[in-house]
Amino acid sequence: MHDQLNEAFAWLRDAVMADPNPDAATRRGWLNALADGLARRQGEFVAAIDADFGGRLAHETLFAELFVTVSALRHSASRLKGWMKRRPRSVPLPLQPGRAWVQPQPLGVVGVIAPWNYPLQLALCPLACILAAGNRVLLKPSELTPRTTALIAALVTEVLPPGVVTVVTGGLDMGERFSRLPFNHLLFTGSTRVGRMVMRAAAENLTPVTLELGGKSPAIILPGADLDGAAADIAYGKFTNAGQTCVAPDHVMLPRTEMEPFVAALKARVQAYFPAEMSNVFGERGRQRAGALLSEAVERGVRVESLAASAHALIDPPDDLAVMREEVFAPLLPIIPYDRVEDAMERVRRGERPLAMYLFGRDRALIDRALDQSWAGGVTVNDTLIHVAVDSLPFGGVGPSGMGRYHGQDGFDNFSHLKPVFQRGWPRTDRIIRPPLNDLHRRLLRWLVG
Repeated sequence: MHDQLNEAFAWLRDAVMADPNPDAATRRGWLNALADGLARRQGEFVAAIDADFGGRLAHETLFAELFVTVSALRHSASRLKGWMKRRPRSVPLPLQPGRAWVQPQPLGVVGVIAPWNYPLQLALCPLACILAAGNRVLLKPSELTPRTTALIAALVTEVLPPGVVTVVTGGLDMGERFSRLPFNHLLFTGSTRVGRMVMRAAAENLTPVTLELGGKSPAIILPGADLDGAAADIAYGKFTNAGQTCVAPDHVMLPRTEMEPFVAALKARVQAYFPAEMSNVFGERGRQRAGALLSEAVERGVRVESLAASAHALIDPPDDLAVMREEVFAPLLPIIPYDRVEDAMERVRRGERPLAMYLFGRDRALIDRALDQSWAGGVTVNDTLIHVAVDSLPFGGVGPSGMGRYHGQDGFDNFSHLKPVFQRGWPRTDRIIRPPLNDLHRRLLRWLVG
């Protein structure tokens, strides 16, 4: 297996050496082939993910996996020619005549490590900007979703030429060896704990990394907000995929006087969106963890409101509970009342910077103040999750929630070397200030320095 991994990497590196800067038509062909293949095999992916999860709503897979990924691929394919163009830069008067520009250039071989919670989207969506930038990809999907991983490998082999994307499989040992390869860039999506391990391994080769992690993403309901609308959006954003979404609302903060109306509205919306069933909590370990978080809250006397069969709201839990210290990543929603907006903002600032934040309100000045006074990787106002699906917006975290970004042109730039170029023009007046110095040189230099 070790030899196979090295051989796969060497094969892609040879492909880069043979064609280091694929043209726009080639890159567009890669992107459209993936998008067409996904559209053609969407039913197979819905079935594979449902089987891997032991039950997952088809709607969630179609929207959050297939739509988001195909949209990103099409977005890059339609815009990459413009992204690839030289970008002129100004040249100061003392350095003229001459021209300056930035020239995007592929990095080479990019490694991608994808997690299980969105096994299709988080494996193939990054390829929308990595391939648009002209790179080759060594992709390691999650070993915990074997049917989906096998289908991804089959799709890539079917629709792409050899030497563009290679899929490798394996568990923790494979992930460790994968991270130590001398990639030109490495993208990891997963937990903060494993992200630290990946970054340490990549540092051996000074490999630059993009880390997409997670954290406790707050939803803040501001005074005067549409409470029913906020409940609807939070219910959908939180309990889609059984709460196992890195940008799901982790907890809600709202005015104390709005607590009971919000809980009632939330319960009605959860039952309307998920009338018969919810997607399952993934794996035995995930179910045990979710049960332990809930049990601890019950043992500590926290008020628990059942919203659906496996979805619960935890009312004003103390900060020392595990559900308040860790990213929840389960169908449990802590709801925390506040007396002043400033208290909610201070709570966000005190904590580790989250991957996302959600603001609900009607007062533009209050929304702007909240945006200005808090940190988060990305924000949606009066909805949840949707900023991730806007292809023109970058996606990425801050500090413990990640580093680097992808999606759209920001992702293209992240996976490109933006090579600065300066070209001298004529006449070569710069040569008159070279040694040996005389009085004219000194006067010119004094003028340049000011």
